[in-house]
Amino acid sequence: MTPDDTDTDDLENRTPDEMDLDELREEIQSIDREIVELIAQRTYVADTIAAVKDEQGLPTTDEKQEEQVMERAGHNAEQFDVDANLVKAIFRLLIELNKVEQRENR
Repeated sequence: MTPDDTDTDDLENRTPDEMDLDELREEIQSIDREIVELIAQRTYVADTIAAVKDEQGLPTTDEKQEEQVMERAGHNAEQFDVDANLVKAIFRLLIELNKVEQRENR
């Protein structure tokens, strides 16, 4: 375990009242990095899917799959008590950006 791991663990075990503003902002920065990393991973997989679709002559858009993604996004939002409309809007944006990139690369 690195010193950074210990710092993160300490932050996670404390209540917001026990943390100062700088510590809270550091926590947000860490979460933001993780979000960006996950978006990069998702984009890589979406690009791979696009390559498979291209090889198989499949269309860029798969409305049934998009509906399933949106349903999962809403369900996951509910599980974490996050606004489902917000989460769905983020996923809609991710899907649209992936489709634009797929079309440009064809």
